[in-house]
Amino acid sequence: MRPLLLAISIAAVALRALQAGDAAAGKAAYDKSCKSCHGADGTPNPSIAKMMKVDNMRDLKSSDAQAASDDDLKKDITEGKGKMKAVPAAASSATDIVAYMRTWKK
Repeated sequence: MRPLLLAISIAAVALRALQAGDAAAGKAAYDKSCKSCHGADGTPNPSIAKMMKVDNMRDLKSSDAQAASDDDLKKDITEGKGKMKAVPAAASSATDIVAYMRTWKK
């Protein structure tokens, strides 16, 4: 019984690690697909916000953004939100991008 529990525990930890994403890979994907609008550190680009006529572009390091679930953030990346369109180039890296965004958590 113990070997089975040990094997299940190891598998669960490995699965969580895979689901967590790679923050370093996420930074590269974020820099390529997100940085121009959301800034290098998650702070909205005021020029883009003005151009898109958005008064409340989300600061990605804010407690509000950081409180969103990983699934919700991935959905925002892959499906868009508000005036933000889906980012197809970032869809395959959404898990990694979210892992990178979590490094800004205060």
